[in-house]
Amino acid sequence: MGSLDLLWGGLEAALTPTNLMYAAIGVLLGTFVGVLPGIGPAMAVALLLPVTFGLDATPAFIMFAGIYYGGMYGGSTTSILLNTPGESASVMTAIEGNKMAKKGRAAQALATAAIGSFVAGTIGTLLVVFFAPPLARIAVEIGAPSYLAVTLMAMVLVTSVLGSSRLRGFIGLFLGLTIGLVGLDLNTGQPRLSFGTPQLADRLDIVVVAVGIFALGEALWVAAHLRRRPLEIIPVGRPFMGRDDWRRSWKPWLRGTALGFPFGAIPAGGAETPTFLSYVLERRLARNGDEFGKGAIEGVAGPEAANNASAAGTFVPLLALGLPVTATATIMLAALQGYGINPGPQLMTEHADLVWTLLASLLIGNTLLLVLNLPLAPLWARLLRIPRPYLYAGILFFASLGAYAANQEAFDLFLLLVFGLIGLAMRRFAVPVLPLILGVILGPLMESKLREALAISDGSPSGLVNEPLAVVVYLIIALLLLAPLVTRRLRPRTPAPVTTPTEPTDDRQKVDR
Repeated sequence: MGSLDLLWGGLEAALTPTNLMYAAIGVLLGTFVGVLPGIGPAMAVALLLPVTFGLDATPAFIMFAGIYYGGMYGGSTTSILLNTPGESASVMTAIEGNKMAKKGRAAQALATAAIGSFVAGTIGTLLVVFFAPPLARIAVEIGAPSYLAVTLMAMVLVTSVLGSSRLRGFIGLFLGLTIGLVGLDLNTGQPRLSFGTPQLADRLDIVVVAVGIFALGEALWVAAHLRRRPLEIIPVGRPFMGRDDWRRSWKPWLRGTALGFPFGAIPAGGAETPTFLSYVLERRLARNGDEFGKGAIEGVAGPEAANNASAAGTFVPLLALGLPVTATATIMLAALQGYGINPGPQLMTEHADLVWTLLASLLIGNTLLLVLNLPLAPLWARLLRIPRPYLYAGILFFASLGAYAANQEAFDLFLLLVFGLIGLAMRRFAVPVLPLILGVILGPLMESKLREALAISDGSPSGLVNEPLAVVVYLIIALLLLAPLVTRRLRPRTPAPVTTPTEPTDDRQKVDR
C-alpha cells in the first residue's frame, strides 16, 4: 500500500466528529497557553500533557498535535505583540514583527505568521509522509564536522544584520558566546563562569535569557523614557493583509519551508539555525532592504515558515529513529512511550494505524489553527490599544511567571533582572540584541561539535573538513567573506570634483549674496 493510501486511511480515522473535537480543543488550549509570554510550545505541551490522560492513543495524539501547533502559533503572537519570544526559535519573529506592531501593522504580522505556519506545516508534514525513511538514513550520516560548519556559517551570515556598526555587532556576539559558556564543561565537568553559585552549574535557560533581554529590557527602556515622551496608544491599522503584503510574503514562505525542513530532519538540529538563516536570506534578497529593522513583513514570513517546517521535520528522526531533536519532541517521545509505543525503524509497520493517524492529525490541526486564529488576528492586535504603562506591567508579570516556570527556581527571577539590565544597557549604547541571542544559542552547539570532530580525528585539524557537506559550507563561508572585499576592489572610483580657485563654491556665492 502506498503512502497516499495510508495517509488517506489516517485522514478517515482523524476526521470523525469526536477526533475533530479533540483536535479543535487542542488547538485552542495550545494557543491560549502558548500566548503567555515566556511559555513556548515545549512548555505548553508539557503543561497540557495531563489533559490527554485517560484518552485512547488515537484521540490523545490528535489532541496532542493540536496543542503542538497551537503552542507554536501562540509563541509567535507574543513575539509580535509584546516583543517577548516564548522560545529561541521565535527570536527572529520578534525583531521585525514587533516593529510592524508598533507601526500599526500587528494584524498583518500575525496573519503572515499564521498563513506561513500553515503553508510550511502542511508542506513539511507531506514531506514527512513521503520521505521519512530515506531522510532518516541521510540524517544519520551527517556528522559533527558538518554541524560545526553550518553553525560557523550562521555566525558569519549574522554580520549582515548587525546594524550600522560592525564593532557593536561583534560586541553583542561575543557577549552571547560568553553567556553560552556558563555552566559545567561537558567534557571535564569543571564549572565555567559560575562564580561558585550552584544554580549556575547548569547552562542558562535560553527562555530566561531571551525574555530578560527582549521583554524586561524593552519594558525598562520604555519606562526610562516615559517622562520625555507622551503616552501613546499604538494604532491597530487595517485588519487584514493587502495585496502588497501577499506579494511580499509568498516567496519567503516557500524559501523558509525549504530551509527549515532539512534542519528539523537532522538529529540534533533544531529550528534556531534555519530561522536565523531565513532572516538573513530575506534581508539579502529584499528589494527594500532598508526596511529591515523597521518592520519588514518578509522578516516575519520567512522565519515563521522556517520554524514550522523545522517543527514538522522533527517527526522524521522522532518516528523513524526514536531520536527527539527538540524539547517538544522529547515530551512527545515520553507521551508515546507512556502508551507503550517505542519509536524506531519498526514503528511504521508495528503501529501503522497510529502513525498515519498522527500524521493526518498534523494536517488537520494545522488547518484548524489557520481557520480559528486568522480571524482572531485583529482581536489579538487590539491588545496594543492598552495604555503602555498597564501593558508593560502585564508584560513584566507574565515574563516573570514564564521565567519562573522554566525551572521553578526563584534564582531565575534574579537572572531575569540581570539580563533585563543588560538589555537596557544594550539599547542605551545601540548594541544589537540579535548577535547576543545567536551566540547564546549556537555557541554551546558549536563547541560540542568542534570537540566531537576533533575527538574523532584524534585532535587532527583535518577532521574538521573530512565530510563533503562541511567542505561545501566552508567554501560558502569563504565566498561570503571575500565577496565584499573583491567587489570593493573592482568598484570603479569616481574622481572627486576639482574646484578651480577662480570659481567660487556654492557656499561662497551664498555668502557673497
